[in-house]
Amino acid sequence: MVALSVIFKYIFGNMSKKVCYPSAHRNRQPILEALQKHIPSDAVGNILEISSGTGQHASFFAEHFPTLTFHTSEYEVSLFDSIKAYADQVQTKNVKDPIYIDVTEPHTSWNLKEQHFDYVLNINMMHISPPQCAVGLFQNSAQLLKSGGLLFTYGPYANDGVITPQSNIDFDRNLRTRNKEWGLRDIQDLKKLAAGFGIQLLEIYNLPANNKCLVWRK
Repeated sequence: MVALSVIFKYIFGNMSKKVCYPSAHRNRQPILEALQKHIPSDAVGNILEISSGTGQHASFFAEHFPTLTFHTSEYEVSLFDSIKAYADQVQTKNVKDPIYIDVTEPHTSWNLKEQHFDYVLNINMMHISPPQCAVGLFQNSAQLLKSGGLLFTYGPYANDGVITPQSNIDFDRNLRTRNKEWGLRDIQDLKKLAAGFGIQLLEIYNLPANNKCLVWRK
């Protein structure tokens, strides 16, 4: 009975720490399918998720890429317990504990090795953060990725000055009302920004709910 109570405490204790964003649950499968087009299921290496949020994505992806080591990170330290709780229940045990990352700071302050990562992943960050975060994302990814490494970014985007459909126009307007530095980033602007750090846009995938997964190569 004692052993059983310990198990229940572990399971339900972790459940209580988990933060669940419905959108993360909905978009994880489409994002996974985009990743699978570029990452072999038996890939060996390291993937850094910048801005892991609740931890829902990393824990889900990790079981589909069991030989990849997932390094999680977050600016909001209040989400660390949630990230750990999701990671604890990953059967493949290939998700590292989160580290604090301010993407606007140089990677040298993150205690991560240069050219150590095969992949970098960033989901739903750029449109709800200042432009400096996009700069930091590409600048630091260029230092952390191996030559030929891939950066995956996901979210809603403008393209060549155009936002579609109307729901994304409304969303962009709402974001800018809440914070003048927020808003949908333009893919053409991001291409120019990334090129300055030696990163090129490789592929664009249109995903549900008017979002896109952009694949970039160093």
